[in-house]
This record gives sequence, structure tokens and C-alpha cells, in this order.
Amino acid sequence: MSQHGVGPRAVTRSVAFLTAGVLAVPALAGCGSEDPSGKPLAGQDIQPAPRDRITDGGTLRWAVDSVPDTLNTFQSDADATTTRVAQAVLPSMFRMDASGRPERNADYLESAEVVDTEPKQVVLYKLNQQAVWSDGREIGAADFAAQWRALSGKDTAYWTARNAGYERIQKIERGDNALEVRVTFSRPYADWRSLFSPLYPKDVMGTPDSFNDGARKKLKVTAGPFTVKKTDREDGEITLARNPRWWGEPAKLSEIVLRTVPRDKRASELAAGTLDLAEIDPAAARRITVAARPQASGSPLMGPGADRSAADSLESWAVANGSDEDAADEETVARTKLRKAAVRYARQQQALGGFEVRKSLEPAYTQLALNGAEGPLTDERVRRAVARALDRKELAQIVLKPLGLPSVPVGSHLALSGQAHYADNSGALGDQDTKEAQALLADAGWVRGGPVKEKKKEKAAGPEGETADDTGEDDKAHDPVDHLAQDGKQYKAPRQGGAPGAYAPRGTAAPANQEAAPLAKNGKPLTLRFVLPSGPGSQTLRTVADRISRMLERVGIGTEISKVSDESYFKDHIASGQYDLALYSWPATAFPATDARPVYAKPVPAADGSLNVEQNYTRVGTDQVDQLFDEAVATLDEGESRSLIRKADSRIWAAAGSIPLFQRPQLLAAPKNLVNTGAFGFGTPVYEDMGFLKKGAKPASGPSAKGSKAP
Repeated sequence: MSQHGVGPRAVTRSVAFLTAGVLAVPALAGCGSEDPSGKPLAGQDIQPAPRDRITDGGTLRWAVDSVPDTLNTFQSDADATTTRVAQAVLPSMFRMDASGRPERNADYLESAEVVDTEPKQVVLYKLNQQAVWSDGREIGAADFAAQWRALSGKDTAYWTARNAGYERIQKIERGDNALEVRVTFSRPYADWRSLFSPLYPKDVMGTPDSFNDGARKKLKVTAGPFTVKKTDREDGEITLARNPRWWGEPAKLSEIVLRTVPRDKRASELAAGTLDLAEIDPAAARRITVAARPQASGSPLMGPGADRSAADSLESWAVANGSDEDAADEETVARTKLRKAAVRYARQQQALGGFEVRKSLEPAYTQLALNGAEGPLTDERVRRAVARALDRKELAQIVLKPLGLPSVPVGSHLALSGQAHYADNSGALGDQDTKEAQALLADAGWVRGGPVKEKKKEKAAGPEGETADDTGEDDKAHDPVDHLAQDGKQYKAPRQGGAPGAYAPRGTAAPANQEAAPLAKNGKPLTLRFVLPSGPGSQTLRTVADRISRMLERVGIGTEISKVSDESYFKDHIASGQYDLALYSWPATAFPATDARPVYAKPVPAADGSLNVEQNYTRVGTDQVDQLFDEAVATLDEGESRSLIRKADSRIWAAAGSIPLFQRPQLLAAPKNLVNTGAFGFGTPVYEDMGFLKKGAKPASGPSAKGSKAP
């Protein structure tokens, strides 16, 4: 899958009004007794094993996309590798369980709870008495207070990417003893569990200089099962070493080396024995799965030359042995290269037989974004028509079914199945319905086969449906397929077939392919610019886009595919609004009231006259959605907060600024003896339990040991 998306909390989470009375939002799921959140569609696939079956020691070489520019997760250039390092080396008060719900991290917290709500909300943290930084100092209130001051937003000298939640804190103080931390909020904050995860030492957060620069290249003081041993940007590696001061279960691995490896090179690196664990694309997953099968199992041919037919091979042999010496020499060289590539591929396949594919679904989903700031999509009816034209289940099946993963469309913008805030609210917009989509477009004034302005040939029809001026051209210049008469005029040479012509004398056949004729309005065709990344890792997105284009074509909406470089896709097109339709991903966090609000907030004019969209790149939003988010984040009753989030999601569906499609697949390649790691799904990795099985030991049995069926 393409990696175009935004990390869950590396940034804050880095949109045309709903016509009153037009759309009735149905009663929400979840208002009854049944919990609508359901279960995760796919569980973890990590080959679980008890610690006593795991070898003590060893190095895990884990592929990453890049060595990050910073190790501070609260800075704007933090990335997924920044988060991975922080999870292994820093405290986190709460972690995510297998259902994507926050749970207390017992290595750091004895307890954490709201102890007062009046006159102010107060949360009391009781720390694990063994929790210390790697320099021997106890973790305490001073660290909490330093992080609050750095992220509160009050001191602009701190170059922070986000301060969500921290700006609501009024004060932090020590409790009855050094192990207690009292956090008092100026305003109620439902997502208080999102704070202090990760927690940096006061040495990093204490001053703007240390915050801005102190944790970019290295972390001198840590408090996790691992420490940062070395960051080598030239070789593209970060080495994490076992922390001797760790008070919890000691890490089984001696080291974890995070290596920068391009995704299209990972299968080769795995085969060469230079990698142990790597997230891979569907093509590499299929290759590894085939390699693991017995040779006599009828596996399909793969690799160099696999697509050559017998005729191709015969022709190649004929050229190589023909009388044209230059052509023969060229073909002989090509055949030799192909033969060597095939031998190399066969050796790699043999090596890949020792690996397996572990898979789940990421805590993120791919969506179709509709830019509501300009063009036809400013009209809510057109956006809703686009949504009603889509068969979301078919789109999910295209991506997930070949991988053996559940192909269930995502029913919420704000959570995924299994998470506490999830409910399928797609009914607020409705399922695929071609007739309804066409009716919406007609109501918006888009007419199938309406006159389209052509430069130097005709003028556009006016708002009253006037036809173009007579230019004296022969009628053959007007193709009746593309321009149905709007004034009763009968073309001299209509094509036969089709339904009776609506604007022609009775008995006159309508032009063929009338249903395929484009929609038009005011002389302009209904054509949307569909922007896609062009890189090799985005083939799945392009396949989905092609199917979406076909679905839209059935209701008369045309698309113009525009492929742009991966580097410019998000920055120059999505964020700047240079698109009509686009595909990209959003994470679904456990704290949607905090993390999702900037994604769906109503854009507001900035002081310089520009539009402040925050992260709402579709530019579609409503005051009502904003109000529901504000109420949800300030409600300490968890049930009420979830209900408000689900109401907000229903209204986001109704506005049709973005259409959730499917949860993203998560595919990892790992050797069969590597345990307690792989496709984690919603869950936070437990780094100290990762390792290699002892010789002769077997992993634990259970669902996560088996995963889904192989692709």
C-alpha cells in the first residue's frame, strides 16, 4: 500500500455547509443497549511465545523507511521511526491494547484516575516506585511539569508541532509523596489518558534550547527496556541496546537495529540475510508466500521471464541464432542477463522460504477525499452523488481479499471496528445507489449529454438552456453521442438504437450510448481531477482509483487522472487543495475528540485573508460538527463522550467531504523463529518480549500465532 498518510500522534493528527432540512440524519447506532464498537476485524499476528522459550540475546534487524530527522515526537518532522524509538526507550503512561483502547502501563504506573471534578478536574498519577531514568534519577513530578510547560503553547520559543490537551492543564504538583503527581486542569479534558505518552525527561523539556535541539540526534537519558546506543545517518541505522537500569522484565534481545531499506528492496535484503523483520507490499508478500510452499504444490511461476510465452522464447532463440549478427549479439546478451537474473531470483526464493508473512489491519484507513473548496464539489449534492456512486465493499475487496484479510468497508471517520468510539454511521449518507446518485446530480443541474462549450466552435448554453449560436458549420461537427439536442432539433444522421429521444419527434431513435454521455452544466462537463501519487509503492492506490473512476462514469461523472511525484503529492496537492478527488490515509486513534478535531474542523479565514484549514484538507466542515467535538472533549462521562463522537461522525458522513473506504493492510515478513513481533494491529509493541526461539522450542498456540490465510 502507499504510505501516503499521517502518523497517529507525530502531529496533531498530520470540510460547504450541510443544507438545513435536506438530509435527515438517522438515529445513531449505540443509543440502544448493544455496543456498536464491535471487535477488531483482524487480530494481531505476532507469533506469541512465553519468555522462557526465547533465547537470551541476539540482534533484531528491522527495516524502516528512514532515519528520522528528530527523536522528539512532539516536533513537526517526527515520523514513524521517531515513534518506534520512543516506544522502546521512553516512558508511556498508557499503551494501546489489541482493540485499540488505552490501558495503564504497569511498568510506570501503579494507578491513574480522576480524583476530583469540582471545582476543577484533578488526575492523580501514582508512579511505579522502581521507575527511574537511565541516569538513576527517579521519574517524578518535575518531568511531568517540564513537559506540560513545553507543550502548553504559552512559550513560543518551544518549536512544538502539537499541544493538544496540555493547554488545558492549570498546574502540576507533587502529591503526598515523590511517587504521586497531581495534574489539575483549567477545563475538563476527556482525553487525559493521551497525555505524557511518551514522557521525556526534564533534561529535554526543561528549556527551549534543549527541547528544540537536545533530542533531535540523540537521547542521552531514557527509561525503557532499551536505550539509544547509536544514530548513524550515513549508514541509515539507529541501534537500540538493552537498558541495564530497566526495572521490568529484561529485554530478551541484546540489540535492535533499525535499518533504512527502501520498500522495493526489502525482499532482496531479507533473502540476503541482512534483515530479519520488514513491512512489505502485497507483491513481496505473495513472493514470500509462494517461496514457503512445497515445490510440487503447483505454485505459479514468478520472477524474471515468468511472463514469457513459448512463442516469445522461440522467437528469442530464433533471433539469437539468426543471420543478423548485430541483432543476434544483442539478443544473446539479453538472454544471458535474463538467465542470470532468473538464477539469482531462484536463489532468493530459496532463502525466502525461511520467512513467513504476518498480517493484520493497521489502525488507519484509506479514504476518498473530495475537495469542497472549489469546482463542482462545492455543491453538497454533487459530493453526495459521488459517495452514492461508490460500491465501498467492492473497493475493499480489491485490496484486502487477495491478502486473505477481512474486506469490510470502514463505517466511521473517527474510529475503527473494535475501538471504543466506533459505530457504523455510514447510513447517514447511504449505500451505493446509482439512481439516487443520478437524481442528486440532476437536482444540482447537471444534465446528461448537455451542451459542452468547445473552443472556436460554439458558445456555451446559457442558464436557461439556450443552445449555442449557429456557426454555419456542417451538422457532422456535432456528434449526437456527445451533444443531445436540447431544443427539439433532430440531427440529420442520428445513430440507431437506444431509448426514444426525449427531445426528438416521437419514434426517433436516441443516440447510441446515451447512458455513457457525460453530464454538463452551463456548457461545462462534469469532470473531476483525480490526483494520485506516481511512485512504485502506490500501485494499489492507482488500482483503486481506476475502479472508482469507472463507478463514477456510470453516473455521468468524468475523471481526469493526474499522477504526481510522491514527494509533491501531499505537500503540493493535498495540503494546498490542488485536487478534486484524492486517496490518502488517516490514523484512527483512541482519542478522536482530541486528534480528529483538526481534521474535520470548519475552515476559518486567517488574518492575512487566507483560509485556515488546520488538517481539514477537504475544506468541508460545519459549526455543528465543531460543537460536538468541543462537547465530547469536555465531557468526563465516557459513555456520553462516545455518544457525542458518534453523532459528530454521522454529520461528517452527511457532509460527504471524505468517504472512508477500507482499513489498511499491515504485512510484515519475519523468520519463523522470531516471536512476539510482526503485525501488531492496534496494539503497542512489547519490545522487551521480542526475540528468537530457543532451538527446538515452539511458539504458543492461539489466534495471533496463526494469523489470517496466506495471500
